[in-house]
Amino acid sequence: MTLSYIWLGFFLIGFAIAFVKWAFLNDPLIFKVVVDGIFKSAGDSVELSFKLIGIMTLFLGFMNIGEKAGAIRFMSRVVGPFFSRLFPEVPRQHPAMGHMMMNFSANLLGLDNAATPFGLKAMESLQELNPKKDTASNAQIMFLVLHASGLTLIPISIIAMRAAVKPSAANPTDIFIPCMIATFAATVAALLIVSFKQKINLLQPVILGWILGISAIIGGLIAYMKIFLDQAGMEKFSAVLSNGLILLIFLAFLLGAWRKRINIFEAFIDGAKGGFEVAVRIIPYLVAMLVAISVLRTSGAFDFILNGFSAFFSALGFNTDFVAALPTALMKPLSGSGSRGMMIDAMTKYGADSFPGRLSAVFQGSSDTTFYVIAVYFGAVSVKNTRYSIPAMLLADLVGIITAVIVAYMFFGNP
Repeated sequence: MTLSYIWLGFFLIGFAIAFVKWAFLNDPLIFKVVVDGIFKSAGDSVELSFKLIGIMTLFLGFMNIGEKAGAIRFMSRVVGPFFSRLFPEVPRQHPAMGHMMMNFSANLLGLDNAATPFGLKAMESLQELNPKKDTASNAQIMFLVLHASGLTLIPISIIAMRAAVKPSAANPTDIFIPCMIATFAATVAALLIVSFKQKINLLQPVILGWILGISAIIGGLIAYMKIFLDQAGMEKFSAVLSNGLILLIFLAFLLGAWRKRINIFEAFIDGAKGGFEVAVRIIPYLVAMLVAISVLRTSGAFDFILNGFSAFFSALGFNTDFVAALPTALMKPLSGSGSRGMMIDAMTKYGADSFPGRLSAVFQGSSDTTFYVIAVYFGAVSVKNTRYSIPAMLLADLVGIITAVIVAYMFFGNP
């Protein structure tokens, strides 16, 4: 019911603000703007779903080869000791363990095109273990909340945009470490929130060992890139690491299947057939969510919210320069492309090296698009009762936003 209330709230708030602008602020075109946005979002939702067909078909085909070759079960055995404690309802060597590991790895490397198919496959695997098919299981909630926290090692697209805007940033990579800190804080918050709700003891030696080990690896990579690589070197390193890993996974699946004398082509076709079905299945969920978000955005609700923030923090005597970057933070849970547009607008309006310009970039890299994740991933397995998923995700997003503001002031000074 949480999602239903939020969805209704988007419409009611949007309609109320549109009415106020029409009745009291003399804006005769506001209703047309809202309606045009509704129709455009509905069309964009279907277009986005169809764009997923090719990617889903490709990756689900290779995933089926990997499963038949035993690669997924091998990955499940590797992460089993760790994941079996975070996901106690999932058997230690269940394929879902491997699927989740591949999704998290793709997210970490910024491979969105790979992360989505891996994540949807993980949700399908977890759904097989779900006793209540229309209600999110504990394992599905833990997986999606961690996924939505958006832990990414290299925010390469954000760095590229900072270099592309006119005038460009003097040092486009200076937001790299702040982004990493903010998204890491959001991920830790997500883990703590869901673990508390599901009564999972995070002080177990295995969990602590894995978390500290992963943190050390990430810290080592950050130190290497920050100390030894410039922007061009960082982009080259990112491209080689991320794309090379995808090709290595494909090659490992193919060689494993060949070694087991599996009909590789038929295995690919059998798995690929599900790509079209999944893409079509999520269309109603995407249309519903993106249309509601459009009503909220085109009505001008964000302007009212930002004015309220500015007045509130001014009354408390705080510096309010961070408010100019808040549109990116508020839009990010709702729309990835929308928040990207807000970030570019902030960099264009205030300058890429201004405090709002840099903070908007850190906001963009601090979390994932929460409501898109809810619509696509739960929609793919027809889960309607998301339980406490959305509050947990939004709370983790809030931690990421607060951390981004604090870190921005620490790194870029009080403007």
